[in-house]
Amino acid sequence: MGLEDLGKKASEFAKENADKVDEALKSEQAEQISDKILDGVAGFADKVTGGKHSDKIAEARDGLDGKIGNE
Repeated sequence: MGLEDLGKKASEFAKENADKVDEALKSEQAEQISDKILDGVAGFADKVTGGKHSDKIAEARDGLDGKIGNE
């Protein structure tokens, strides 16, 4: 099974289980996990850029956070 086949299967699964996927993405557990990941990535990006783009990084982090979890 190639990467392309795996991508097609993942896409089919997501379409067939859209309600379940949406419910999982809006759960409290997803919120907690996504917050930790997003905070880590934002912190790393801020460190790498020397704080020069803190506002843009925070804006991107908050935009993504609004799409995952329940807060």
